[in-house]
Amino acid sequence: MPGEAVTLQLGHYSGCVGAHWWGLQVRGLQAAALRSPPEPAELRAAALLRSGPGPNETPTPRLVALELKGGVGPLGAGGAGAEPPLIWDGAVADYRDRADTGSGGVSAGPAPLRAPDTSGEQRPVTGTVPAGRRYREQEPGAARPAPAGSQDAPSVRLWSDYLSVPLHPESLCVIRQYLHDGDCGCLEAFGQGESLLQDPACVEELEDRLHFFVEECDYLQGFQVLCDLHNGFSGVGAKVTELLHDEYSRKGILTWGLTPVLSGGDPRKSFYRLMNTALGIAHLSRHSSLFCPLSLSGSLGIKPEPPVTFPYIKYEPSLNYHSSAILAAALDTLTAPYRLWSCQGSMVHFADSLTFSGRKVVAAWAALPFPAVSGSSLPDLLSAHQDVPWTLLSSCGEQKGGCCFAQSVVLRGICQEKPTSSCPGQPRSPLHGCESPEEMLQQFLHTQFPGAFSTSHVLQQPCDTRPPFPQFFSPLLSRRGFLLDRAQGYSSGGVESVPVLAALQSCPALRPLLAGLCRELRSPHARRCGSSCTAGVEQDDFQEALEELRTLAQCYETGFGGSEDEADSD
Repeated sequence: MPGEAVTLQLGHYSGCVGAHWWGLQVRGLQAAALRSPPEPAELRAAALLRSGPGPNETPTPRLVALELKGGVGPLGAGGAGAEPPLIWDGAVADYRDRADTGSGGVSAGPAPLRAPDTSGEQRPVTGTVPAGRRYREQEPGAARPAPAGSQDAPSVRLWSDYLSVPLHPESLCVIRQYLHDGDCGCLEAFGQGESLLQDPACVEELEDRLHFFVEECDYLQGFQVLCDLHNGFSGVGAKVTELLHDEYSRKGILTWGLTPVLSGGDPRKSFYRLMNTALGIAHLSRHSSLFCPLSLSGSLGIKPEPPVTFPYIKYEPSLNYHSSAILAAALDTLTAPYRLWSCQGSMVHFADSLTFSGRKVVAAWAALPFPAVSGSSLPDLLSAHQDVPWTLLSSCGEQKGGCCFAQSVVLRGICQEKPTSSCPGQPRSPLHGCESPEEMLQQFLHTQFPGAFSTSHVLQQPCDTRPPFPQFFSPLLSRRGFLLDRAQGYSSGGVESVPVLAALQSCPALRPLLAGLCRELRSPHARRCGSSCTAGVEQDDFQEALEELRTLAQCYETGFGGSEDEADSD
């Protein structure tokens, strides 16, 4: 049986995705426990979560999270507690001790916050404020709050505002040399991130935290690394994955490069972002078993493209709280194969099935929710689609599928519906002749992607979307995420779960992304900006990373006429 995985979250946007992801894990456990009659669990919670200290305690993530100073809000060094929420409606002033700003290194948790008293004196907020506690306890007879994500919903600024699970004290590391937000003192360059992990004290503390979680595993199958790709954390991730690769060479390292929805702005910051993204992809894919860029931004290049849209979700792209929820739901489905009770494959086998022939980078696709009418059978639902109804989540700029080299596909939340019998005399499709849901999905994938190596899994358990997951769904969805004939209001309680179809693909759509980043960094404009934006990165290392991107891009060519013009390469 595949064992446990340790997760690392590197950066603020990774924390946003992680906060939703951990909430999905715990709510999935709670939903399974409340079903009547109880159903056997499909996903092994122990793959990602540690058991609580008591039989009734909430499990905690097996997690090491790196964040900048000011990026974790009310979380203390002890993580989030399980006690009732502490609500403060007044203004909050930050009186943290500034004497530690020059101490350097990675240290646990920010100092306690203080809140202003109405008397004018400063009084401490006692105890650790639990995560995810901007949601008030509902009093009997009180009006139902507006759906999260609507204009009337409470504002969300940091990922700790909606983290709904406790963290172990060893999980949270705060990097105090840099600030999360501000005009200066930010971790904005790849070289800055690399230099952080060249400090022996920082490396020692990171290793101590990793060893704490690794040594309590019965059998460690590998690491999941959620890493910001657009800022200096890409350099942190490069050093972290190198450390993991050197110390745990036989374990799987699955890395997810995360980028929020981008918008135009300062050209200098845009070029920093381009540089961080390109160097991050080259280094992270070098030391990982598998690397996947995840973003709802239309492009990772210098010029932002319109964000990804979904037929049944109306989200605000500028809100990290919204975009990270979508990516977390996709990630929860994509990672299911090595967390299944019924599957014997580990993270290493999972990565090897997708990354052969040098294709270490894969793209993510998702249908969230998968368009389905309640009561329809799986073969009827699949037969109704001429093309796979999913959306690309890797900023490749190419929305058409049709071709891939290898893929892992997971469909969840459909098979709990009772199938309807076909009409007498109606021709049956090949899908109707399949004996199991997995065989139906495999047959459908063979028709859509002939010649591709495909693995498929079908889960009954849907994706849980109860708060603090944002309620940004179309009113054409039922509480269980199935399509309705007419729109409904929010009085029914919102959308509690949705069916999801998600896939990781090694596909030609990745070539424009990789070649485009390489081409933009070799442009005359890039050469003019390069001297200031490559601070901390040796020119030889920079050229080596560009060459790696070019080589990676060539791995995804499908013919002899698709190579890029590289006359401007050095």
